[in-house]
Amino acid sequence: MLPFIFRFLLLCVLLMGSYWAEAQVDATGQAEIELGKVAFPVNEYFTISFHLRGAPLERYSAFPDLEGFKKSGKSSTTTTRITGGQTTTELTITQRYAAFAEGEFVIKPFTMTVNGQVVRSAGATLKVGPVAAAQAPSATAPPGAGPLQGIGLLDQLFGKPRPQDYIEPHDNAFLALVADKNSVYVGEGVHIGLYFYLTPSDQGLLDFHNFAGQLPDLLRRMRQRTAWEEPFEEQEILPETIVAGGKKYLRYRLYEAEYYPLNNQPLVFPALPLQMVKYRVAKKPEAGSDNRLEGYKIYYSDARTVTVKPLPPHPLRDQVPVGNYQLREAIDRTAFRTGQVFTYTFRVEGEGNLAALSAPVLRARPKLEVYGPDVQQDLTRQGGRVGGAKVFSYRMVAQQPGVLPLDSVLSLVVFNPSTARYDTLRPEIRPDIGGSAKLASGFHGNPDDPFYADVLNNADNHLQPLDEYRNVRLYANLVLVLLAAIAGFGWWRKKM
Repeated sequence: MLPFIFRFLLLCVLLMGSYWAEAQVDATGQAEIELGKVAFPVNEYFTISFHLRGAPLERYSAFPDLEGFKKSGKSSTTTTRITGGQTTTELTITQRYAAFAEGEFVIKPFTMTVNGQVVRSAGATLKVGPVAAAQAPSATAPPGAGPLQGIGLLDQLFGKPRPQDYIEPHDNAFLALVADKNSVYVGEGVHIGLYFYLTPSDQGLLDFHNFAGQLPDLLRRMRQRTAWEEPFEEQEILPETIVAGGKKYLRYRLYEAEYYPLNNQPLVFPALPLQMVKYRVAKKPEAGSDNRLEGYKIYYSDARTVTVKPLPPHPLRDQVPVGNYQLREAIDRTAFRTGQVFTYTFRVEGEGNLAALSAPVLRARPKLEVYGPDVQQDLTRQGGRVGGAKVFSYRMVAQQPGVLPLDSVLSLVVFNPSTARYDTLRPEIRPDIGGSAKLASGFHGNPDDPFYADVLNNADNHLQPLDEYRNVRLYANLVLVLLAAIAGFGWWRKKM
């Protein structure tokens, strides 16, 4: 009797555990990870996706970082299926990765957490090949795509729709390559933006088609061999409302960058193609039907040329930075004495190619020691402009009292494209050095530098005799004489 009761209780526990597990699955859904193609050209994306079925998405952990790849935006799709009167929904989140170079890369096994459940991937070995040959996209179907299987099945069931049953409405959408300037100087930045415009009434007619696959070819066409390109941070493509020509448009920012010409060759941007999904609508809409037929349309931007002007004559024309710059200077103390170290900061702020901005010219001055500079850069991209600040920090030691004119020590010549003139950024601070001049150098290591901290803390502070190295030479000579004697004795024994 007792074994039967035990078996009955065990069965009840198992049934309750099974019920609880099913309830947990229903609450969190079913998730799985899917990897994209493992062999692809360098101008295409690798993808990692996870699928969630049977539950809404509440939270998920970050996609993994892959060595040799850069994350390049995410996308999501929702698929609804009705089977036997039951509706199931599947959500797919896809992370795109752009390869930095060709080669073979190993993705180690990784896990992600989706709605609290851990999903595992075994990893893969990726082979990134050379750039695939560009092909002109078809006006009626996406490049390399076969016939749509869903439409083929509908054709078998109901027959092909007659052309006259669908019409293609007129749209007011267009692709534009916009430059904020038609002419710039060598080294002056020009902002280039690739935008897609459409009216609010066109939203139901148009949709993006494989934009991630088209973007590498667009960037290749926009690339300029004679300019430094500073791309803006990639963001999710979302519409923003603007007014152009008294008409309201929705604008999508596809790509933005600042170009700095390196010579006076013009920047030539060809006409760029963008393929979009465009729907044809039924002449006679029917209830319970989508009343749309998917098609494709290519939009072309106008070609654009930005002329580049040489800088006016100047002895340093090939070296000066170009931009709207101002000088902000600072010093770390208010009282100065000879032999004491003080830090002077030469901060250049404004709009321009800060990466190409070199340190100010340093002139030697008697009785003044200058160390540095330490360089820091803070780059900002905002409102279609690239700028920020570049900081040069110097440590100085004055060895004689008096007023120290720092403008005789540091200066930076820049070209201002707004005024078309050369300017010289000069310090205005003139510290007054007090006290009598000291012969010994007052330079001390930067206390924040770990090298000096370790060396100074561990250094031996005992006095050493001045003739220490003379004794070392004596000992070395004695060792050499001893070695010579041993060698002579060995040679004599061998002759014997």
